[in-house]
Amino acid sequence: MSTQDLWINSPFLSLVITGVIALLVEGARKNASLSGAITQLGLIVAIALAIFTFWETAPSFSNMVQTGGYANYFTLLFLVSALLTVILSKPYLERTRWHRGEFYLLIIFATSGMILMASALDLIVLFLGLELMSVSLYVLAGFARTKLISNESGLKYFLLGAFATGFLLYGIALIYGTAGTTNLPAIAEQFTRLADNTLFLIGVGMLIVSFSFKVAAVPFHMWAPDVYQGAPTTVTAFMSTGAKAAAFAAFVSVFLRTFEFSGARVNEALAYSAAASMILGNVIAIAQTNLKRLLAYSSIAHAGYMLVGLAAANNEGQTGILFYLSAYTAMNLGAFGIISLMEQEGDKNLTFDDYAGLSSRRPFVAALMAVFMFSLAGIPPFAGFFGKYYVFLAAVKADMTWLAVIGVLTSVVSVYYYLRLVVTMYFRDGEADLPAQPTKLALAVLCLAALVVLQLGLFPSTILDITQRFF
Repeated sequence: MSTQDLWINSPFLSLVITGVIALLVEGARKNASLSGAITQLGLIVAIALAIFTFWETAPSFSNMVQTGGYANYFTLLFLVSALLTVILSKPYLERTRWHRGEFYLLIIFATSGMILMASALDLIVLFLGLELMSVSLYVLAGFARTKLISNESGLKYFLLGAFATGFLLYGIALIYGTAGTTNLPAIAEQFTRLADNTLFLIGVGMLIVSFSFKVAAVPFHMWAPDVYQGAPTTVTAFMSTGAKAAAFAAFVSVFLRTFEFSGARVNEALAYSAAASMILGNVIAIAQTNLKRLLAYSSIAHAGYMLVGLAAANNEGQTGILFYLSAYTAMNLGAFGIISLMEQEGDKNLTFDDYAGLSSRRPFVAALMAVFMFSLAGIPPFAGFFGKYYVFLAAVKADMTWLAVIGVLTSVVSVYYYLRLVVTMYFRDGEADLPAQPTKLALAVLCLAALVVLQLGLFPSTILDITQRFF
């Protein structure tokens, strides 16, 4: 370990130090607001360090961890997602009477695990990152521990997540047994020899199962609707953006940057999973009345869209996934952020009917929600449109036109349920009891998310020019 290793890994290390400091302060003072302030400061410092070290691309810690470029891109995505979640969480937790300092510690350690997943050059480091993230999210999902639905959410996520972890470990064991190493660059060097090895392919299949569970792709999506509905709303926002991005970071690292299965059966399996996710997620979302469950099925569908880029296994697919994840993080955090501002104690204001007439009582909030819904539906000139365009383009270039056609058709289906909320807000009268006006800081966060959605929609090259340098 050298000083250079410490410097280029400073975003991760500074975040872990922040977590330790917040843990000690919380143990001594039991002050949730102070823990929240320390967390915000630590995340801002980590973001600054990630920007400073962005172009210092190099392996570190004996070729176990990758830094700069690809790793820092995702690091920034996770850190920004965590920071916005923390800012939105304070008023939400105070209103629902669950404002505890432990919440912020769990967010820090979950984010640390995400960074490890994106930076991993070794399957063991990847496993450590995934478990650090997952264990923190299990607790966060059941954070409102006196609520039955929250307990159910945490328990389901834990049991199914532990099952998926078993697949990951068995997969790593089989890959190690055939390759003699868990180091990803070393596996890539002997990939030609390993590609026809049955045990190696079984190990790869087990990795697909584990990653598919984390991104909530069909047929490993069963946990998502119940967990998203039962978890505190800001936790759901964090899980649906940061955790999904971390799983896709691992997916891309292993299946596009290490294994070269282009045109093989592995890619066909990913393509079928993508198609099933797009169809099931969008069709079942039509029947939902609870907004958190609707966005859960929407999340399954969006996982399918991003899997299209993964199945294509070309440069367009890789850059498309990275662009899509940035856009999806902004629009989903914004949508869940508004739901958290509207929600009241007792799970009130979570249905379509509760949003009726919102445009007349909270015109600015309704306008922001409309922006996020338009973007999620893939309507130009918002970021969601270009996210879908780039992954569908990748599928066409990979001779998977059928997959792109399914993607376009299911996107048309999704317009119904996204615009249904907009119609409810603007063209129906309602008398739901609304909480107090949101804080200026919370509104600033939502405005920032909306600006990112517009910026990436009008100038997609902002992200593409950067991501294309990684591949």
